[in-house]
Amino acid sequence: MTGLSISRRAARWGLLLLPLTASAVGFWIPARPMREATFEQEKLDSLSTSEFSRLIQDLSEEDGYFRSDNFTSNETSYLHVVGKLREMRVSGGAYLGVGPEQNFTYIAKVRPHIAFIVDIRRQAMLQHLLYKALFQISESRAEFLSALLSQPLGGDGAPGKGASVERLLDYFGSEPASERTFAANLARVRKIIQQQFHFPLSAQDQERLEHVYSAFHKEGLGISFRIGPANWRGWNFPDLRELVLERDLDGQLGNFLASEEDYRFVRNLHLRNRVIPVVGDFAGPKALAGVGEYLRKNGYTVRAFYTSNVEQFLFQNGAFEAFAENVQKLPIDANSFFIRAVSGRGEPPHPAHVPGHRTTTVLQNISVFLKDYGEGAYTDYKSLVTTHFIAGQLP
Repeated sequence: MTGLSISRRAARWGLLLLPLTASAVGFWIPARPMREATFEQEKLDSLSTSEFSRLIQDLSEEDGYFRSDNFTSNETSYLHVVGKLREMRVSGGAYLGVGPEQNFTYIAKVRPHIAFIVDIRRQAMLQHLLYKALFQISESRAEFLSALLSQPLGGDGAPGKGASVERLLDYFGSEPASERTFAANLARVRKIIQQQFHFPLSAQDQERLEHVYSAFHKEGLGISFRIGPANWRGWNFPDLRELVLERDLDGQLGNFLASEEDYRFVRNLHLRNRVIPVVGDFAGPKALAGVGEYLRKNGYTVRAFYTSNVEQFLFQNGAFEAFAENVQKLPIDANSFFIRAVSGRGEPPHPAHVPGHRTTTVLQNISVFLKDYGEGAYTDYKSLVTTHFIAGQLP
C-alpha cells in the first residue's frame, strides 16, 4: 500500500497518524531501564505446576458469553505487524493476549518471558490447556499437528523435523483422521491436565474439552472460526491451512508452525508453565487487574498486549471505561504496545487496510493510548482504532 493511499483514507476517516520515530514512540513516558534480560541471556526458571494451576483458578472470573466458537483465528492480517514489532524491538517482558492460536505466533515473534491469555469464555481457557498438553507430548511441528488433528504420523512419507510448512500441510491434508487415535489422545490429554497440570476438570469442563478437540478431529485443516449453526455464510472465514500459510508484508511465511525454531520457543515456554490461560472479561473486576498485579510484583513489564477487536464489543456494551482503568493497572513503559485487529467489512476500510484481507492489524503505543484516553480522545471504537495507530507500512 502506498503512503498516498493511506493518507487519502486518513483524511476520509478524520484520524490522527502517529509518526514512527524514537521520540514519537517514547514521547509520553520516559523509558525505564529494562529489568528483564533477553531470553538468550537468561534461562527462565519453570513455574511449578501447582503455581500454574493456582494462577488460573485465582485470577479467573466467572464464565462469560461470546457468540462464537473461536476454534481458530479469523484474522488474515495478523502477520502484517510482525516486521514493525521487530523494528521497534518489542521483545521480552510479558505478553498478554486473547483468543486461540494466533497468540502463539505473536509469542514466537515477541519472545516474552511470560504470557497470559485472558478470554471471557471458559472454553477458551480449556482450549489452551488442550494446546499445552499437545505441546508437552509433541517435540516437533509434525508431532503437534498429528496430535491436534488425531492423524497418525508414520510411514515412509511422514515429514520430519526439517520439513517445510507446505509439506506438513500437504501431508496432514491428505491423511485421514483416526477415531482410535482421537479417543486415545483425548484420554491422555484429560489425564495430563488433571494429573500433571494439577488442574481439576468438572464434568462440564470435560464436555467442552471434548467439543473443542473433536472439532479439530472432524474438520482437520479445514477448521475455522464459527458463528452459529449456519456459520454466517458469506463471511469467508479462513480455515487453519490458510491461516498457517498467510504471509507478512515482506511476503514471508511467519506462522509459528512455519519455523521449527519458533515452534520450539513456544513449546518451551509452555513446558516452563509460562503460558497461563485465564477466564476473564477485559473490563471485569478481577482477571486483568490481577494479572497486572502479578506482573508488577514479579518485575515484568508488558511488551505486547494483543486485544484482537475486543474493544469493539466493550464500546458496544458500555464497558470501555472499565477496560481503560484496568490497562492503567498494568506495568508498562514507553515500549509497550497494543496489537489490534480491525474488521475489513467497514466502508470505507481502515486507512491501513491491505486489499484482499478481511482484517486490518495495527499497533498502538499503550502510553499514548492512556494519554489520549485521559484527554477524552476516544468517543467510539472508530476513534480508538484510527487515533495514533501504527501501521505495518508507514504512510
